[in-house]
Amino acid sequence: MEQATLARRGTDEPRLSEDDIRLLAQIASGVTADVAARRLELSARTLRRRLRTICDRLDVNTPIEAVVWAARRQLI
Repeated sequence: MEQATLARRGTDEPRLSEDDIRLLAQIASGVTADVAARRLELSARTLRRRLRTICDRLDVNTPIEAVVWAARRQLI
C-alpha cells in the first residue's frame, strides 16, 4: 500500500495511506460515517474501526482531530 505524508525525513511524523487520506477527506466533507462507508465501499463497522486506528496512529481522540491533523499538513 502506498504511503503519503508531507513529513520531513528524520521526523517521527505518522504516515497515512492513500486510503486513510480518502477516508479522512470523506469525513471532512461533512458526510456521516454511514454515507462515507457507502462511498468508499466499506461496511460502517470497518470504517469506524479504520477511523479508530487512524486516530490511535495520530495520537488524537476524535476523527475530527484526525481531519484537522491531515488538513494542517495539506493532505486533504
